Amino acid sequence: MNRIRKTGKQETFRRLLLFSCVPAFLIFLSGSLAAKPVVIGSKKFTESYVLGEIAKRSLIEAGISAEHRQGMGGTIILWEALRSGQIDAYPEYTGTITQEILKRGAELTFEQIANELGKAGIGMTEQLGFNNTYALVMLRSRAEKLGLRTVSDLKNHPELKFGLTHEFLDRQDGWRPLAQHYQLNPQNVIGIDHALGYGALGKGSIDVKDAYSTDAKISENDLVVLEDDRQFFPQYKAVFLFRYALPTPAIEALRKLEGTIDEAKMTRLNAGAERTKNYARAATLYFDSNTTSTAWTGGESFPHKLARWTARHLELAGFSLLLSVLIGIPLGIWASRGGAIGHVILGFAGIVQTVPSLALLALLVPLPFFGISVRTAITALFLYGLLPIVRNTATGLQDIPRTLRESAIALGLSPAARLWQIHLPMASRSILAGIKTSAVINVGTATLAALIGAGGLGEPILSGLNLNDHATILQGAIPAAVLALLVQSLFDLLDRVLIPKGLRL
Repeated sequence: MNRIRKTGKQETFRRLLLFSCVPAFLIFLSGSLAAKPVVIGSKKFTESYVLGEIAKRSLIEAGISAEHRQGMGGTIILWEALRSGQIDAYPEYTGTITQEILKRGAELTFEQIANELGKAGIGMTEQLGFNNTYALVMLRSRAEKLGLRTVSDLKNHPELKFGLTHEFLDRQDGWRPLAQHYQLNPQNVIGIDHALGYGALGKGSIDVKDAYSTDAKISENDLVVLEDDRQFFPQYKAVFLFRYALPTPAIEALRKLEGTIDEAKMTRLNAGAERTKNYARAATLYFDSNTTSTAWTGGESFPHKLARWTARHLELAGFSLLLSVLIGIPLGIWASRGGAIGHVILGFAGIVQTVPSLALLALLVPLPFFGISVRTAITALFLYGLLPIVRNTATGLQDIPRTLRESAIALGLSPAARLWQIHLPMASRSILAGIKTSAVINVGTATLAALIGAGGLGEPILSGLNLNDHATILQGAIPAAVLALLVQSLFDLLDRVLIPKGLRL
């Protein structure tokens, strides 16, 4: 009878692991088997989103499967993703290529830029037709009150508060060399998201921000562009960068965009995106004036997008949870034995948990094998989900009464038999609680994966932040919250099914 009970407890624990791991693995496997389309990346501002949508539709109309990974971050993130083959193309600007990618102080000719990029296996289209240079902007009323017309005029007003994008703060053609060039020394300079900066400017929280000359918000918010009177900023001619490894039809589809967008048209496209809160719909304004374009059905429907976001979100959270379970439980078993090894394991898991999730992603991106990819997001989520499983496994095993341990030894059971037949089943409730905590954490934290182009429900959240549109933010936030509640409810059900009634009491 005792052997039957022990076997039952062992089977219960194995079923617990099976229920925790198999669904996550199946979700990941189904996502990995999908055919790979041409992947278009974009930076985290409106114009790049719109250009990404235009490229995506151009490829689809040419009969080429395409995917747009929106708002992947800044220049270096997109460039490294392109070089490593994690994306196939993205919109860029000649000044940024010269200063940030090629690290040249002097402005290069178009041919020189193309030749340098070619050495890395990267091609460049001809100019799309517009120059989107950097600019410093202020509220018109504020600038007129202070008599500010040029960037040089800012030198006499160190009390002004600057709110600059994080990328602009670190660029070689950004804030530091600009301040040195104009001898600016403001007392207050903060980093702020590009879209949120416009709201802060309107409320008077900041006085000056960096902008792009084709931003629709400049005219919408009655802002004035301060004249670059000492010609600091280079030309920023828009182009598409692409991998030479792309099929010829895909490259030809991108080249058809050359010379088709002037500054006025790009500003209208940006305004359309701000007005409609929909980048794909704004991109149709480009094709509406192109009589050779085939009929377009209006882009991806919301139910289809929601299904795609959710499937990727489950893939990220599910597979990272699988890794956390497979590695966290053995680590918890070792940690339960105490000693130096146990302290090291619990200390490592605790330190990882204290690292902000965004910082953990940023630390993994430059490392070999990772970069801008789904595996980077999964690895970060796996590390972030370790502590609850390791700690609960160790605690559950350590809390087993000494009398039960001594009884198992007295029965002559081997250490392995004691672990599988008695210790782990007795600790199963604590272990399952740790897995549940890790699963809920992963579902919530997985929204940050969109920052490196890994997709998921963070996509609409980032897009909504860029557009300052609460409805778009909620398209990702509500499903993520519902998904977390469903995961918690599922584990509560598993608790009732898998944990023996005596242990639940």
